Amino acid sequence: MAFLTYTQNPIGSFVEKECGNTFEYSKNDDPHYLYICEDMPHKIWVASQQIGGDSGFRYGHVRKTVVAVVVDEDEYGLPVIEKWQIKNHRVYDNTIPDMIDASRLSFLKKL
Repeated sequence: MAFLTYTQNPIGSFVEKECGNTFEYSKNDDPHYLYICEDMPHKIWVASQQIGGDSGFRYGHVRKTVVAVVVDEDEYGLPVIEKWQIKNHRVYDNTIPDMIDASRLSFLKKL
């Protein structure tokens, strides 16, 4: 798995330390899988889009130096999670309005 440019609505990127691969991530806006991956607020975009019916992303939780990534499911359908050490974590500038709560955003629109 590695970086590709088909990421949908990216909000940031990071480099996985062990292999040095770059990944982009976006918000997890999938209503169908929120009950399975409710603790995974991000989609990590990987280099396997539409290979064998794959989605092209993995559910995950990106933090400052660690990413928890759902890599499989067990025999009960529960997520199997790997933790990746990361470096060069970047949050894209175009996501700043998403981080501001609605009241502040409406205030900024009045200016």
